[in-house]
Amino acid sequence: MQTAKKGDWVQIHQIVLKAGERAPQVPEDTQAVPLELWVKGILQQDAAIGDSVIITTVTGRTVTGELTAVNPGYTHNYGSYVPELLKIDTQLKDILYGGSK
Repeated sequence: MQTAKKGDWVQIHQIVLKAGERAPQVPEDTQAVPLELWVKGILQQDAAIGDSVIITTVTGRTVTGELTAVNPGYTHNYGSYVPELLKIDTQLKDILYGGSK
């Protein structure tokens, strides 16, 4: 089991609202799942993955949650290539500048 030391950069997970606890105007399919939060910050005590821990975020907030990762990376991207966007790019340049540049 992976462990982390106080002062390590970590990620935690927290259930903010359980399924069914969301606002009544939220769509049914959204109501059926919990509202989840993942936050990265500095660990305030030694712990193992799965432990309930306290972190301090870079903005100074103190947040409690389940430790999910030590030294987490960034996994976001802009998705797969969309061929239609290339055509839109060309059309937009034609409209704005009178031709592709």
